[in-house]
Order: sequence, then C-alpha cells, then structure tokens
Amino acid sequence: MIDIRPFDSLGHEDHGWLNARHHFSFANYRDPQRDHWGQLRVWNDDEIAANSGFPPHPHRDMEIITYIREGAISHRDNLGNQGRTEAGDVQVMSAGTGIAHSEYNQEDVTCRLFQIWIIPDQDGQAPSWGTKPFPKGERAGQFVVLASGHEADSDALRIRADARLVAATLQAGQTAEYPLGRLRKAYLVAAKGAIEVNGVPAAERDGVAIAEEELVRVTALQGSEVILVDVA
Repeated sequence: MIDIRPFDSLGHEDHGWLNARHHFSFANYRDPQRDHWGQLRVWNDDEIAANSGFPPHPHRDMEIITYIREGAISHRDNLGNQGRTEAGDVQVMSAGTGIAHSEYNQEDVTCRLFQIWIIPDQDGQAPSWGTKPFPKGERAGQFVVLASGHEADSDALRIRADARLVAATLQAGQTAEYPLGRLRKAYLVAAKGAIEVNGVPAAERDGVAIAEEELVRVTALQGSEVILVDVA
C-alpha cells in the first residue's frame, strides 16, 4: 500500500519567523486520519527565518530527530549540551524524563529542516542529545542509516525505539531499495526532486505512507534527496 499525501494537503501554519507544514496532527492542525503512522507521531517540514528560532521549551518521553535540509540550526539544552548541525546532518534528542531546549537559526539564511518525532519503546529513561555529520557521498545511490534503535546499526545516532531513519541521494534514473517487510510501516519524503515509490509517482516534499510492502524501491525522476523512516 502506497498512499501519497500531497504537499499542498498538509497542515499549514505561518508564524512569520516559522513557516511549518505538518504531515500529522500537530499544534492547531488536527486530522484524525493523520494522527500517527505506527510509532511515527510527528513529521514537520519547517522553514525557520534567519536569526530566529524556537525559545527554550520542554519535552518528555519522545525521540526527536532533526534532519537539516538547508542552512544550520544551533541547539542548547538544560543538560549543558550545545552544538550546531548543518545541512545533510542529523541531531537526535531523547527527551526521556524531561529536557528543555532551544533551537535557533543563527545564520543569515533560512533554515529548512524536517522535525521527526518517534514514540519510544519505554518511557522514563534519562534524557540525552547528540549530533553527527553524514557526508552525502556515503549515501549516493543507496540508503544509509542515520539514526536507529537497532544495535546492529553501530555507526548511526542512537534512538530508543524500534525504528530507523535512512537517507539516499539519487541522480536522475538511479534506484535505491530498502527492505522493509510486510509487518512494518515506512514514511518517506523527497526533500528534493521527484521520485517513484514502487512505481507510484511523488513530487518534492509530498508524504508517502507505506505499509504491507516487502521492499521499498525508490527511483529518481530527477536528482533527489530522499528521507525514509521505518517504524513498527
């Protein structure tokens, strides 16, 4: 089952400094048909204006992944962590028993990112944060695991859920395959470019909800950057 969710159908809120599209119910956007996808609870497509951002605010018991598409974001939290994550790279925050953080675009250009929330396997664990660069050359023509709750994915950022975030950069005509399994679900977005997913076309920034598919086969119709989350 391949369900295309066109970009124009997503929830939309424009706060001036933040222009956000919501793939799932979030804040003032409510759609009972799009509350979650398995353990995937939030996928926000955010554009943050230069020299602005999210002031300190709390979270708990959620795995929060930030994938930077363009620009950079600077993180600070009440655990003493701070860092800057650039385009193509990933940061992971395990909110656990509670964490307060801020995310600011301290650059002179708009930051574009995907904010992805995954429900953890267990509540009440200690909070943590981490970031890691992933050179795009490593994911050219193939999916590479960027964040994972699976022990075998030792090079990936750790999350506390039976889930993975993978990415691929594809030239026009290239195909990348991801072995999903019929008992799992995936959600996929082309951050750039146009693609086909198991033969079904999807435009840039459309959501693609996938279920009951043994294999996910993504073909680029033009140069593309593809992000996929695999969840229980």
